[in-house]
Amino acid sequence: MKRTHLSLLIVAALAAATLPACSKPESAANTAPAAAPQASAEPATPAPAAAEVHRFKIGALDAVALKDGDIDVVNDEKTFAIGQSAQDVDALLSAAGQPTDVLHLSMQPLLVRSGAKVLLFDTGAADASFARGGRLPASLREAGVEPSQVTDIFISHQHQDHVGGLLTREGKLAFPNATVHLSAPEWDSLKGDQGAAALVAAITPKVAAFEPGAQLIPGVVTAVAVDGHTPGHSAYEIASGDQRLLYIGDTAHHFVISVQRPEWTVQYDGDAPLAQTSRRALLQRAADGKLRVYAVHFPFPGLGHVQAKGEGFEWVPER
Repeated sequence: MKRTHLSLLIVAALAAATLPACSKPESAANTAPAAAPQASAEPATPAPAAAEVHRFKIGALDAVALKDGDIDVVNDEKTFAIGQSAQDVDALLSAAGQPTDVLHLSMQPLLVRSGAKVLLFDTGAADASFARGGRLPASLREAGVEPSQVTDIFISHQHQDHVGGLLTREGKLAFPNATVHLSAPEWDSLKGDQGAAALVAAITPKVAAFEPGAQLIPGVVTAVAVDGHTPGHSAYEIASGDQRLLYIGDTAHHFVISVQRPEWTVQYDGDAPLAQTSRRALLQRAADGKLRVYAVHFPFPGLGHVQAKGEGFEWVPER
């Protein structure tokens, strides 16, 4: 099947292995360059007249999916489905009604209000070159929240499409009053990356590192360790009464490939075999428990359920 090509920028980024999106880190220069931070809370391009937001409830909690942007990845079996035949990958995508030349990933951080706390899960890509991002500030304001009102930020992991919005273009804290929560292994990894010096210096006074699986806000937010993607990648369970929402971070990137074939190798995963095992385990947990799932890279708003299907699973979006 003939494939079309993306822009030279995206192709070049992939070919150079400079870690587009959630790829395996070579240097956190891809997270926040010291000289001119790519991490920015301001949109790289003018925000649309009406930023995309989707309001919903988690029990008694008010929640909002916040569109930050999109990422396009060439479907060449070099990023997703590594080692699989093009025929098998294309057949899987076609059966789901998806294009076979490009894989589309959305980016939608999650906002949750819990009493006096305003919680933000991940911060988008800002003006990273591999993405069409930077819409989080506009989406936040569309949801009625100013950056200064955010009290807690929960980072799933250190890749730029998740930490990009922590800083402004000037290297200042984009959310000056927020505590930044991330796992201790992830924080240690980020601090060890010389390319992330500007980001680390800026957020250090705000960081509250936690042990994997820790309860972070009693009765509301609990970390869920999902190993393999990065050294301390975390999903989060958000609770209200008997209602639960599982924010999966980068456990699964693509709503067809990652869910229906969780053992197919993804270039973004630091330890691919471990990530594949973790991915299947978390999807199985979601399916068995009929958990409501929030997937940051699935089609907006990324809200739905996972159910067993054949050798894998199937994504069922909320209508």
